[in-house]
Parts: sequence; C-alpha cells; structure tokens
Amino acid sequence: MKMGEIEDGEADHITADIQGQKCALVCESLHGTTNDKDYGPRMSALFKNPVCKVYRFQTVDSKWMLVREQMAESTLSFTIPKQLITLHIQEDSRRIQELKDLGELSPHWDNLRREVITRYDQVIRSYQENLEELDKLTGPSFKPSCSKAQKYLEFIPINLHTQRMRVTCPRKTDAFYDIITVGAPAAHFQGFKSGGLQRLLGRYENEKKSYSTAYQCIYYSPEQTARARDVLGTLSELQPLIGSLADRLLQAAQQRCAHALRDTLKSLAEKTEQFVHALKDELVKSALLALHAARPGYVSKTQTQTPPLQTRAPQMPSHPGQTVTEPDAVVCNNVAGAQTPTKEEPPPPAGPLERQDSIPHHKEYDEEEWDRVWANVAKSLNCVIALVDKLQEQDNNNQESTPDQALADVITSHNPTGEWREQLSPLVASLKECVTEVGDRAQKSMTFVLLQEAVCSIPQGLFLQQRRDVVFSQALSALACGFVMRLYAGLEDKGFLQQLHLVGLVAQFESLLSTYSEEIGMLEDMETGISDLHRVTFRITEAKSDDPADLQPVVSGRRDHYTVEVPLPQQSFQMIPPELREGKPLQVYPVLFNVGINEQQTIAERFGDISLQERINQRNFEILDGYFKTLSDKVPSECLPCFQTQMDVKELLETLGQNVVTKKRKNVEILWLAGTICRRLNGIRFTSCKSAKDRTSMSVTLEQCALLRDEHQLNKDYFIRALDCMRSRLTQGEAAQWDDPEAGSVANHKPASRHFYPIALLLVSSHLLVVWLILSLVFLLAKYQ
Repeated sequence: MKMGEIEDGEADHITADIQGQKCALVCESLHGTTNDKDYGPRMSALFKNPVCKVYRFQTVDSKWMLVREQMAESTLSFTIPKQLITLHIQEDSRRIQELKDLGELSPHWDNLRREVITRYDQVIRSYQENLEELDKLTGPSFKPSCSKAQKYLEFIPINLHTQRMRVTCPRKTDAFYDIITVGAPAAHFQGFKSGGLQRLLGRYENEKKSYSTAYQCIYYSPEQTARARDVLGTLSELQPLIGSLADRLLQAAQQRCAHALRDTLKSLAEKTEQFVHALKDELVKSALLALHAARPGYVSKTQTQTPPLQTRAPQMPSHPGQTVTEPDAVVCNNVAGAQTPTKEEPPPPAGPLERQDSIPHHKEYDEEEWDRVWANVAKSLNCVIALVDKLQEQDNNNQESTPDQALADVITSHNPTGEWREQLSPLVASLKECVTEVGDRAQKSMTFVLLQEAVCSIPQGLFLQQRRDVVFSQALSALACGFVMRLYAGLEDKGFLQQLHLVGLVAQFESLLSTYSEEIGMLEDMETGISDLHRVTFRITEAKSDDPADLQPVVSGRRDHYTVEVPLPQQSFQMIPPELREGKPLQVYPVLFNVGINEQQTIAERFGDISLQERINQRNFEILDGYFKTLSDKVPSECLPCFQTQMDVKELLETLGQNVVTKKRKNVEILWLAGTICRRLNGIRFTSCKSAKDRTSMSVTLEQCALLRDEHQLNKDYFIRALDCMRSRLTQGEAAQWDDPEAGSVANHKPASRHFYPIALLLVSSHLLVVWLILSLVFLLAKYQ
C-alpha cells in the first residue's frame, strides 16, 4: 500500500454493508504501533495508542486513492497540567512570602494580610491534592467525557486526541491533514449555574469597587494590577541578572580583558536600562505612598507645604561610553581615584493618606524621595561607565607610548593584577546596592497593590483565579499538542520554518457549542481560556538525549506569561534555521470561531440570545485578519502551502468577514471558511464541542471528505459513501467515541423526554390542542432552563 507497515496490531480486511453499499474500509488496526511517517520514533514519546483505518476511494478519473486515518492519544494531556499546577503552587508560595516581607503593618492591614495568606494556603493545599492524585494515575493518556466532573481531573482536557489523514493518489505526492480534537476547555466540576468566566469576571470587576469601600482599600483597575504583576516579574528577572553581570564585569577587570570588559559593560548597561524603565511608573510611586500610610503609628496630618521641585527622570546612556547629567542624587567624586558615589539622604516622608477610588496623589508626601532613589541606579551606572572608559583610555595610551619589549615589565610593575578590579569594586558595589534598594522598595509597593486587590476580591476573586487556572490548563494542553504535531510535520518545510520565526502560527479553534443553557457558560469559559493563550510563547531547544522523558515539552513562567520549551532530537534540531536554534520566542495567535449546530441552538436562535457567539466571531475575525496582514508583509507567499482551490486567502477573508456580520441561523459557512484559511496559512486546527464526541466527529469526518473532494478529486458518487464509511460504528464512529462506551451515534439516542398527553384527547376539541402546545412549550423551556 506504500502507507507504512502496521506492527503489533490486529489488521483485518473488512467489508461493511452501509445502506446497501459497500464500505471501502480495507484495513484496520486498533491500539497498534506504527513505524511510518505519521508517528515515527521521534513522536512516540508524545503520542500513544494509535487507532488506524485505511480506506480505498475512487477518483474522478476512475483511479483509486488510499486514505489512512490515524488517531492517537497525547501524553501532554497530563504532563502539561501537572507542570502548570506545580508552577501555580510555586507562584502562590512566593506571593505569601512577599506578603510576609512587607514588614510591619497597622492592625487593620495586618489582619487583612493574614486573611489573604490563609486563602492562598487553601488554594495551595487544594492544588497539592490535585497533583498528588494525578501522580497516582496510570493507564490511558486522556480524560474520558464521563470523568469531566471529577475534581482531581479538572485541569485535564477532555478527550484530547490527534487525528491525521494521509492521502496517497496515483499521480500526486502524499498529503496529510491534521486536526486536534478536544472537549471545550471549561470548568465542568465547578458548574455553570452563574455563567462562565467571561460573565463572572465582568461581574467581579463591578463588585470590587464596593468591596474596596468596605475594606478601606484603594480600587485598582485590571490594567493596574496587571502592571503591578509585570513589574514584579521584571524585578525577579532583571535584578539577579544585573548582579550576575556586575560580578562578570569585575572578573573581566581582574583579567584585564578589554574585549570582555566592553561586552559585559554593554550588557550591564542594557539590562540596567530595562530595569530603570520598568520602574518608571506612577503606580510604583503612589503605591509607596499607600504602603507608607499603612505602617503602624502613621498619623494623618494636615499641613501645607510648598510644591516639591520636579525631579527629571534619569536618562540612560545610549552606549556604554556616554554619561548623562542629572540632579545631584549621586555624585561621582574623582572617578579615576575610584571614590564611592555619595548619596543625599532623602527627607522623611510626611503627609496624610485619604482613601479614594483611584490612585492617590498627595502633596504632603515627598514625591522626590522615590525619584532620588530611582535616579541613583542610573547615576551609579554612569560612574562605572566613566571609570571603565578612563581605565581603557589610559591603557591604550600606555601601549602607544611604551615600546613593545618593555610593555610587560611596565604592566607588571605599575599595573599589578587586579588593579582595575580594585578601582571598579566600590562603584560596582554601589550600583548593586542601589539596584537592591530600588528593587526592594518597588517589590514591596507592587506587593501592596496586589494585597489590596486580593483583599477586595476575597469573597470570590481567588475562586475565579482557580477557575481560570483550570480552563487555561486545558487550553494550553491542547495548544502544546497541536504546536508539537505541526512542528514535527514541518521540519523539512523551509517556508514553514521561516514563517514560524518571522511571524508565528495561527491556532484556529472551531467550537460547536450552543448558546443555550449550560453551554453558554462553557463557551464563556472557552472564550477566556483561548484568549489567555496570547500570554504563551514557544521556544525550540535541543534535547539532552532521545529518551522519552527528555522529549517532553517544559513549561516555565508565571500566570502573566508562560514559555513552553519544545525539545527536538539532535538530528532534527540541526535541521531548523539558526534563529530557531538560538531560542527565539515563537508567537502563536489563537482565534476562536463558534457556531452552534444542535437542537439547543435552534431554541437559542428562536427564543434566546446569540449575541455572545456573534461577538466572539467578529472579535476573532479581526485577530485573524490582522495576523494575515502581518504575515503578508513579512513572509513571501511562496512560503505558504499550495491548494487546488483557486480562491486566494484575501478573498476567503473578505467572505468570512461578510459572514460574521450576516444574520443567518446556524451559519456553518463561518466554520468552513475559518478552517480553510487556517490550513492555507500553515495554521493549527482544533475542533471542539462539549465532550469532543458526536458533534466533533461529525465535523471532522465532513471536513476530511470535503478535502478529499476538493484537493484529491474524490468521485462525487463516492462522497456520501465515504462520509458514511468514516462515520460508521465500524470505523470513525467507533474511533471518535471509543473512550466512552455509553456514547453512540446521534440517530441511536433516545428522546430526551416524553410528553405524557394522550393523543386521543386532542381529537375531542381544538382547544385541547392549543393547551397541549402551550404546556409542551412550557415543559421544554423549563427543562432547558
């Protein structure tokens, strides 16, 4: 068959009767292992228990094509959530320690701090219990739909599977098409009585203002709290890096290596500039004032002071040899003599703090204090740069004026080893001291901002954070699975690799949820979870070995930003461009399109509200359109795959844009267009419904047959036959639902309810018929509500 040999599996030649026609299933392998290009040894560590089906269909020219379906589980269903839970535990533990490091607070704030720490402890214990239960699990690498409401599995995506269709035609090279199927990322265990994340978060922000008044806190907007988290993340990243670079600078000075000294100084200047720029925020200054007022013994005063002089922000040097003139916060005395910079002691802060619903600005407080401390970092760096320039200039003059023969003797007698280090040490120590002081103040101020947010959100904020963690875990597991599968498939495609590092990939999630009853909450959860994937970047690394454990993706970061490192075997790693080997962050652009297709959606469109679906589709169309414009500017069209369909991507996008604003019931054209555009852009395709079974399998099989018709000239007389064959219980239907024995085809399901109204009574009077219709409608509405 030229499709690869099937090993360790039972291969049967099956001819099944479907509505009087023969099903073209020629080979079946359940839970075997394959040794072909689909899931070779490189991917065996990530994809398990493949289910294979091979079909034969006739083309329009009376030839025969072979179609191979292969579906597999992914180990990432469990490895990604377990890593995320571990990171959440570490992040919340750090948050507790930061709260304790705030120091002494007034009794009011100290009690609130204790309450917040108690809540964090409860979350940590809950996550630890989840992690312990997950570590005990053995068996399949997926969560079946019947387990979606189990608490210890709430972080695990439902029915996450990979589906690959490989097509072999007589006069065309092999082609394959991938789809990731997964249940809608949602907090099924917590339920949807009050809606999903999108609704709950909106309601929560409105309630925070009233809680801030009750707890005597300052209300911070979501943008301000996000900024506070960004500042904390920047501090944790840059502060130790600056200290390390400062130590390397002294080491280079001790070795008198001019080249290493210059390179290290350049890196030190860049990182210090980023550090200072990150703290150039009014939020930091105002939060320091609020923290000052929360200290014990603080007495509110009313006093009039002259407005403080405005301190100019320090200007960082554009290159290591440039210094700047600033207010005399730090003065470098006798740079050549390596005198330690002197600091002006700031006056003690004063001024009352009046609680209000916005960030406070008080004239009574000395706002110049933070400016002086902040400017000391730039001043100290300028002193270091000036001294390095002077030392290197003296060294160059000595080399030019001293004969080469006597140069070594002069260096030995007048410049003993370590002299440069001795001169630089006081200035470098001063720089590190200033960075530490600024970092400590900024960290405490931002921690106090987050404390106030946590206090205002004690009733439900942490509960919403847990819900968001659960949904994000499911979404990230699916995205990581799709990214890895797409990466391995494109390792030999230079155009794809160029697109990957220049722009990134689009990840298109197709959702079939209705906008009625509890599925509204699922869709609201899914919308937030998919949107949160914008905070994720990927990096490609070289695996330590070909051991399966070393090929597992590794997640790092915090809730505001995560990085997924994807290890490649050494041979594969050498195939990718240098930009990817250097660890460049790779962007992914997730988009979500939803069209409900079941009977509940019919009720929603006639009697309910579908504005959520319309808003999601319109918003994500704008993201997809923006991605295409960026891609068109940076990547040649030759890098994109070729398809038989003549309509280009721009026309497809225009048609999609028209459809998302058109009022049309169950407009599945939106899903078809979005999926087609995704494939044309080298993207990653996902299909979801509530449990990734009935609706998902119907969508996947229809898409596969459409691809066979449009791209591989499937005979039109075979289209319905092929569709029925893939959907039969002997083939795709079994594969799509094999995880849940209770699942069957839609046609085999019994009615959800029966109406116990004797039909004979309806014949008595037409009035009874009207009564029966009204009671039936009331019954249905009550049931679905």
